[in-house]
Amino acid sequence: MATNPPKGDGHRNGAVKQRSQTQTPSGHFVKRNTNDGRFMDVKSDKLPFKGVRKEK
Repeated sequence: MATNPPKGDGHRNGAVKQRSQTQTPSGHFVKRNTNDGRFMDVKSDKLPFKGVRKEK
């Protein structure tokens, strides 16, 4: 029986650390660094970032 998943294949397990995301009024998602609160990146489509927790 095969293991699931294979080790060392380069993908991330679990959520991204020290990051959060929120949605702007225009509907785009923006990624924020939780250490200093600065915005890091904005998605061009209106889908959320994968593996990044959402702010309330």
